[in-house]
Amino acid sequence: MPLNLNPFGNKFSPKKTPPRRAQSLSNLQLDATQSKEEFGPDVGPIKVRLSGQEVTFENGMWVPETGTSAASHKEVMKLRKANQQLQEENNLLKLKTDILLDMLAEASAVSHYHENELKQLKAQAGRRK
Repeated sequence: MPLNLNPFGNKFSPKKTPPRRAQSLSNLQLDATQSKEEFGPDVGPIKVRLSGQEVTFENGMWVPETGTSAASHKEVMKLRKANQQLQEENNLLKLKTDILLDMLAEASAVSHYHENELKQLKAQAGRRK
């Protein structure tokens, strides 16, 4: 019988781990609502509290929910929205002005053309007499 001098056992034949009790990982038994709750992408808003101020991540921006900056942030957001609407309205009015100027230039050109044509016709009629 060989003498085992290694106090830690034979490292080339480790002990087998006991088998785990397998729980079903299949999601086939879940109904639609349970599946959505378990695997759905809706995690809700992300909220963080730092030094007494709470901020929420909404639409790619951190929005303050509490503290002194929350009211000013909401006012700034209202002003930005109003500013955006006014800029869009201004752009629309500039476009309408450009279209009206183009229409006026076209009408003036047609009027000048008809005036010149009328002068030429009067001149030809005066020569025939």
